[in-house]
Amino acid sequence: MSSDDQPGPLIGTGRAADVYALGGQRVLRRYRNGGSAEREAAVMAYLAEAGYPVPRVYDASGPDLVMERLDGRDMLASLSSRPWLVRQYARTLAKLHDRLHSIVAPQSLAEQFGPGDRILHLDLHPGNVMLTSAGPVVIDWSNVSAGAPAADVAMAWLIIATSEVDAPPLLLRPAISSIRATLLRRFRALAGDDPGPELARVARARMADRNIRPAEAQRLQAIADAAGRES
Repeated sequence: MSSDDQPGPLIGTGRAADVYALGGQRVLRRYRNGGSAEREAAVMAYLAEAGYPVPRVYDASGPDLVMERLDGRDMLASLSSRPWLVRQYARTLAKLHDRLHSIVAPQSLAEQFGPGDRILHLDLHPGNVMLTSAGPVVIDWSNVSAGAPAADVAMAWLIIATSEVDAPPLLLRPAISSIRATLLRRFRALAGDDPGPELARVARARMADRNIRPAEAQRLQAIADAAGRES
């Protein structure tokens, strides 16, 4: 990152990275625990060439990734104020999965969850879909791998099913369970790959994530146990 790319105000934070404003309609995404963003940047460039909606990448060095600043807000934030769009958003999310899984992974991308030659985001849920004026754009490619599409659908389903909602709007709190259930049902019905056979294996893998909260781990364990009994 050049001297002209020193971070400005903090504008977003996730479980593993922070996002800072830069000049020229750019942002800096910086991992807190080090690591390299270069693999992520290379896959995003590959996806952009294939026509998949990702942010434009300007630079990647160590834990720093400089990208275009997107307008709009993420699907999860939009859903919190417009819950009546839940079915439409489930359809959009399913289409983004199907479109991604039509792209053959580059040979340099390691496989996860068994053999497969498709690109897996492995974190493609409403919080990582930006609803911009140009259409939905998928962000946060830090977990990208190659593999079978059903594992990607299973991971998204599990994240939606088990993640805690931080400080939801007061009026929305009684309806969260209903909105979540509708989103899960419609997404699973519309996605091109059935996540069922992969739920137990993917749930156990997600429990190893150091960013998982205790309550989420308990929900994942319950799903893994139930899915294991059904298989």
